[in-house]
Amino acid sequence: MTRILLVDDQALVRAGFETILGSEPGFEVVGQAKDGADAVRLAAELRPDVICMDVQMPVMDGLEATRAICAADDHAAVLILTTFDRDDFLFDALSAGAAGFLLKTAEPEQLIDAVHALARGDALLSPEVTRRVIERFTAAASPAGRADTPLAGRVGAEGAAPPAGRVGAEGAVSRPAAPGPAGRGAAEGGVPPVGRGAAEGGVPPVGRGAAEGGVTRPEASAPSPQLTDREHETLLLLAKGHSNAEIAARLFVGEATVKTHVSNVLLKLGVRDRIHAVIWAYEHGVIAPQR
Repeated sequence: MTRILLVDDQALVRAGFETILGSEPGFEVVGQAKDGADAVRLAAELRPDVICMDVQMPVMDGLEATRAICAADDHAAVLILTTFDRDDFLFDALSAGAAGFLLKTAEPEQLIDAVHALARGDALLSPEVTRRVIERFTAAASPAGRADTPLAGRVGAEGAAPPAGRVGAEGAVSRPAAPGPAGRGAAEGGVPPVGRGAAEGGVPPVGRGAAEGGVTRPEASAPSPQLTDREHETLLLLAKGHSNAEIAARLFVGEATVKTHVSNVLLKLGVRDRIHAVIWAYEHGVIAPQR
C-alpha cells in the first residue's frame, strides 16, 4: 500500500486529489496538510511514501517544506504539484530534493502515474518541463566538467529527454543513504575497479564501437567515481533516457541485473535518484548534449 500525504492550502484542491488518488487500488491518502509547516509535522508523524506538495502556501511554502522533509527523512518522495510553470520553482524544488515535478494542468491519469513512479523509487518530470531542465544544466556545464549552477557540487536535477518526460519509469531503485566505498576488491564484497580486462575477471571497456554492441564514451568525459565499466555503460544509457528494459536489451543482460547496476551507480555517485544521476553525467562531461 502506497501511503500518500496531500499538501495544499486549498481544501477543494486537496479533496479533488484525494478523490483521484483514493480511487486507485493500492493507494491510501493518510493525511492532509494546509501549509508547509503542517506538512513537515505530518511527514514525521505519518511516514508517508509519497508527498504531493503545492508550492505557494502560507506559513511555510512548499519549497522550504520539501527541503526540511528531505533533509530529515530519506524515505518520503516529494512530488511538486503547482499551477505555475516557472523555472525558479522547478529548479529550487529539485535542488531541495523533490523527486518529481508535475503541473496541475496534468490529466488525472498522469497524477496517478506520477505517484506510482515515485513510490517505486523512480523520479519524474512532466513533459512540459523536461526539455528546459536539459537545456539549463547542459548549457551551464563548463569544459572542465563543472557546472556554474545553483546545484553544482551537490548534483543537479535532470538531464535526458526520455519518452513522455519520465525517467526510469520501469525500474524501482532504492535511494541510497550515503555514498558507499567504491573500488573495493572482490574479497571485501565490493566491485572491481574500472578498466580491468577480461583476463582479470573484469568487464570489456566502455569505449567499444557500435559493431561490438558497446557504448561510446565521450573523449572529454570526467572520471567517474570508481564505476565499473558496466556501471558506466548503464549511466550513459540512463542519461539518454532509456528504461531498465531498454538498457537490458542493449547490454544483453536481465532487468534484475540492470536494477543492480543502477542501484550501484546511485550509491557511488551519492545521489537520490535517476534524475540526479543523469544530471551528474551531463555536468561532469560523461555524456555530451545533442545539439
